[in-house]
Amino acid sequence: MNVQNSLETIPYGRQWIEEDDIQAVVEVLRSDWLTQGPKVKEFEEYFAGYVGARYAVAVCNGTAALHCAYLAAGIGPGDEVITTPITFAATANAAFYCGARPYFVDIDPNTYNLDPEKLKRYLRGKRGDTPKAVVPVHMAGLPCEMEKIQAIAQEYNLLVIEDACHALGAQYQARTGSVNSQNGRGNAGDWSRVGSCRHSDMSVFSFHPVKHITCGEGGMITTNSKELYDRLLLYRNHGITHEVQHPLFHDLDSRFYCEMKVLGFNFRMNDIQGALGLSQLKKVDQWVKRRRDIASQYLKAFADLGEVRLPYTNGCTLSAYHLFLLQVKHRSCWLSELQSRGIRCQVHYLPLPLHPFYRQKGYDMDQLPEAGSYYEKCLSIPIFPKMTDEQTRRVMEAIKTIGGSGR
Repeated sequence: MNVQNSLETIPYGRQWIEEDDIQAVVEVLRSDWLTQGPKVKEFEEYFAGYVGARYAVAVCNGTAALHCAYLAAGIGPGDEVITTPITFAATANAAFYCGARPYFVDIDPNTYNLDPEKLKRYLRGKRGDTPKAVVPVHMAGLPCEMEKIQAIAQEYNLLVIEDACHALGAQYQARTGSVNSQNGRGNAGDWSRVGSCRHSDMSVFSFHPVKHITCGEGGMITTNSKELYDRLLLYRNHGITHEVQHPLFHDLDSRFYCEMKVLGFNFRMNDIQGALGLSQLKKVDQWVKRRRDIASQYLKAFADLGEVRLPYTNGCTLSAYHLFLLQVKHRSCWLSELQSRGIRCQVHYLPLPLHPFYRQKGYDMDQLPEAGSYYEKCLSIPIFPKMTDEQTRRVMEAIKTIGGSGR
C-alpha cells in the first residue's frame, strides 16, 4: 500500500480563513465601497499600530510594495541596490523595474541573512558611485542584524529598506542605544517589532496565502518619514493627488480636481482585501505563537540528528518562523522520502544569480560561496498555524526516521 495514498497530505504552508474573516469580506460586498473606501485605511492604521510605525501604506501585493518603496526612495536609472542572493526574485526585480541594478552581498552562514561584515567590506572596497540603498531580507522570519546594517548605511549614506515579507510578528532586541532620524532614540535592551522602522527608512510586507496573514494577495509598506509616506501614497495611485499645485489652472476645489505629479502606478489595495487583512491581523499574535510552538517542538525533536542542521536561534531575536529551514545532505532523497509519507516540503531559494534572467545580465556566484553552500542543502518543512498536533507529530517522526537512517 502506498503510504501517501493512506494519509492526508501535509503542505509546507497554508492560510487559515475563519468565519469572522468571511463575514468581514461579506460586509464589504454588501456595502457601497468595494475599493477606495474605509476598510483599507482601517487596516493601515491598525497595522502601523501593531508594528509600532508612524505610517503604513497598503498595496495590492508584496511585489508592488517593494516597487512602490523603491520609487518613493528615489531609486532610478543608474542606481545600485544592495540585497541578498537568497530571497524571492521580487526583492531584486523591483530594482530593475526602476531602471536600477541589484548587487548581491553574500549571506551569513548561520542566519542565512545578509552578512553585515561582508556588506561593509564591499562598501569599503567600492570605487565610483555609492549605492543608493541596502535591502536586508529577514529570511524565514529571523530578523537581520538591523543595528549593524543601519550603522553601515549611515556611514555610506544609504537608505535602508527592510524586506519583511517573511517576518510579520518577528522581534529583535537592541544591543546598543541608537538613533533613527525619523524615530528618535532607542535604548539598549529595548525590543522592537520588525516593521517599526527603528533601524530603517521603510519596511515591506506581503500577504500571500502562505504568509502570516493573507488578503488573498496584498502588501504593506511602513515608515516613520512623512516625506516618504506622502511619496508612497502618490506612487500608489498613478502619481495623482487632490492637493492643488497650480491653482490658476482651474476654479474647482479639491473634491472635484486632481493633478498627476509623477508617473505612478495602480498599486491600490481594494476594500475586500483590506477587510480580510484587518480581520486576520487581529489574530496574528496567536498564529505566530503557534508557529513558535511548532518550531520549539521541532528544535527539541531534531536536536540529536547529527546529519540535520537546525535554524539559528539566539536570545536577541524572536523569529516569526514563516519557514522552518533545515540543512541536509542528499536533499533529493529527503524530498522523495517525505513526499512518499504525504509530507510536502519546499526549497527556498535558488540564489538569484543562478536564474536564467540574471545569468543573461552577467551575474554569477563567484563572490557568493555561502549562498551556494546554503542552497545545496536547504529544505523547508511544514509549519503553519493551522497545523494540528497530529500533523506535527507525523513530520517529526518522518524527519527522525529519515535522519536516523544516515541519509
